[in-house]
Amino acid sequence: MTLASMLWRILIWALISAVFVRILKLLSVAVIGGRRNRKRAVGFFHPYTNDGGGGERVLWCAVKAIQEEQPDLDCIVYTGDHDASPDSLVARAVDRFGVKLLYPPKVVHLYKRKWIEETTYPRFTMIGQSMGSVYLSWEALSKFTPLYYFDISGYAFTYPVARMFGCKVVCYTHYPTISLDMLSRVRGRSSTYNNDALIARRTSGLQKSYLPFFNILRSSSANPNQLHSQQLLPLGRPVESPTIISVAQFRPEKAHALQLEAFSVAIGKIDDGMPRPRLQFVGSCRNKADEERLQNLKNLAIDLKVEEDVEFYKNVMYRDLVRLLGSAVAGIHSMIDEHFGICVVEYMAAGAIPIAHNSAGPKMDIVLEEDGQKTGFLAQNVEEYADAILKVLKLPEKERLKMAAAARSRASRFSEERFYEDFKAAVRPILCKSSQ
Repeated sequence: MTLASMLWRILIWALISAVFVRILKLLSVAVIGGRRNRKRAVGFFHPYTNDGGGGERVLWCAVKAIQEEQPDLDCIVYTGDHDASPDSLVARAVDRFGVKLLYPPKVVHLYKRKWIEETTYPRFTMIGQSMGSVYLSWEALSKFTPLYYFDISGYAFTYPVARMFGCKVVCYTHYPTISLDMLSRVRGRSSTYNNDALIARRTSGLQKSYLPFFNILRSSSANPNQLHSQQLLPLGRPVESPTIISVAQFRPEKAHALQLEAFSVAIGKIDDGMPRPRLQFVGSCRNKADEERLQNLKNLAIDLKVEEDVEFYKNVMYRDLVRLLGSAVAGIHSMIDEHFGICVVEYMAAGAIPIAHNSAGPKMDIVLEEDGQKTGFLAQNVEEYADAILKVLKLPEKERLKMAAAARSRASRFSEERFYEDFKAAVRPILCKSSQ
């Protein structure tokens, strides 16, 4: 090796070291500044406040629970939706989920959300998104450092970043779990419960608290601000044109195509004289990719020659969802290994017989017998789903009502009121301990 090449190598390593030291210095300044300037507030990390899914519902229910439990704490929402404002988020919580917040949350806008989007990582997508969440949470906490930190998004790697900034982590991981001192299954399933307990080994107690469903027991004319004064949705449904509903975001893992294919097979097996059913897809689109998936689903309906029997509803309001659920004889769900499957609970609460995937949450927690009475059907492939659809359609009305009543009774275990009670009980010791 020549002297010149050695000098070049030394120079390059010197530059790299200088850059590395500079980065560490900047990071330490940000962390120290964040720790010094922590505000007595609760930060909710949820980069997508317009996805319309279960995670967003948890967000608003959690915000409301904190506002009721500790009214003096500011609630901060970290979002990558740049059009989100405190007032618009309050309106969205009511319009889309029937959750009335006590006061508007503060908003911190994020501009690095692309680093957690699946399109940014054609390969090793989940690894890339997890690493990207570290960068995004760093942006969030650098802009505003709260005393308490909730991760409602499902990116577990934001946890160590929050701890680095000196936040008291109240909620983290994909399910999420409640702190290192109290584990609460806000959303999740039994099969993951023990795994979460391994993560939170410093737990002093374990408490299950399931993801809350809509107050869809109430009538379709219900005002979201007066839900508890309304009557229950009737279990009787129109029999001349039975409706099967599918409620889910238009994402690939929701397997809408399987549902459509199963519906097509069931249509082909309908006995003479039986009423022809309709299938209603109800969901939200987060981005252009979701819009394309929705269009592909419409095209598939045409290819299967069932387009006249299928309806599509995009980004519906709360009252419209209640109306649609209140008219359905059955609800279909087909995601494999769904952590919980809140849409299945919604079907049951509304009086629609669930047809869910035979795995994870629906199998282990939801579609179970209630007082010895069957509450729905489980399936795994097109033929099994088609058979389940036919079974629901062929049920005598008396038997259908009996099953629907049992399903509704089971759904009450996952009510919004129950969620608030369990959630508050889980976080109360943490909030009270820190305020002393």
